Amino acid sequence: MADDIDDLLDEVETKFLEKKEKSGGVSKKSKAPVSKTNKNVPTRKTSTGDADLDAMIDDICEAPEPPEPLVDKTPAQNSPRTPRGAEGKRRCTVLYLGGSKHAMGLGSSMNQRSCDQLRCTDCDFRAVFYDNYEWDASCEYLFFRNNVPDFTKLKAKLNKRKGSRAYACQCKWTSVQDLVDIQKKTDFKWVCGKHDS
Repeated sequence: MADDIDDLLDEVETKFLEKKEKSGGVSKKSKAPVSKTNKNVPTRKTSTGDADLDAMIDDICEAPEPPEPLVDKTPAQNSPRTPRGAEGKRRCTVLYLGGSKHAMGLGSSMNQRSCDQLRCTDCDFRAVFYDNYEWDASCEYLFFRNNVPDFTKLKAKLNKRKGSRAYACQCKWTSVQDLVDIQKKTDFKWVCGKHDS
């Protein structure tokens, strides 16, 4: 390894001296250094210098342009502030939960709707919701873990209440009457699962 480094340094010094002599400068050494080469180690071929570099740069500059990617150039029909997925689906910009009197769909700060595509990032299940119901106070984690999304089993812990909406995934549950921003419910890790355009 030390011999390789010595050979490389000798090669660099030789190139440097050649450039100085070509430019008219006076070198301190009158002859090129003697390199210590090992017969078992292959030596590097030296390039012709600037001519090779110029040729490579010309090849790169003369290369054909890459083809343009296929992009749909039709103008977007929706607001640019609305996040979109790859399939043209959109997410709620502000995530709301609301009672049965509140409309459901794609929510934003201007269009306050309860999201109907909720998905939990903790249990990775889609949240279910039931209009005009609320959860009984005796509900517990294992009940939801074993019964979501089966309404016939969940009905055992649902109480009728006009104007309320009961939400649940397999790890969290809540009942809501008024419009609530989900960020205010800090223990909920629900996100919008995307709405069709």
